[in-house]
This record gives sequence, C-alpha cells and structure tokens, in this order.
Amino acid sequence: MRLTLYTRPGCHLCDVAKEAMARVAAATGEDWTEVDITGDEALEDEYGFRIPVVMLDGKEHGYWRVEEDRLLRDMRLSSPG
Repeated sequence: MRLTLYTRPGCHLCDVAKEAMARVAAATGEDWTEVDITGDEALEDEYGFRIPVVMLDGKEHGYWRVEEDRLLRDMRLSSPG
C-alpha cells in the first residue's frame, strides 16, 4: 500500500486528515491505511509530536495537514509506468 496515515485517538487534526485521505483515495482509486501510534514506543518517539503524519511509498510526505494537491502530484510522479 502506497499511502499510510499515522494517527492517534482524540486527535482533531487526524480526523481532518482522514477526510482528506479519503478524497485522495477517491481521486486516485488507491487505498490507504491508518496506523494508530498509541502504545508503540518507536512510533510515538518518531511521530508523536507531528501527527497526523502522511507516508507515501514508505517515506514521510508531510505532517499536521494533508496537502492534497501536492500528494496527488507526487503520487502521479512516483507512479510506476
């Protein structure tokens, strides 16, 4: 899966990011996965102060907000074929 969103419960920005990810998925036909960082010490250390964090192809694409236009562009640019 190309798109991952790191979140935690009770995070308002995460809720907004999930809506944006749903729009990106609808526009591209690609699914995304949500990972709750709660209880995972390594993920908490890495992303805890920056959630939500968007990952594209295993690399950090952005945090706090989903920049939909930029994400769509970068998905097209890194798409095989």
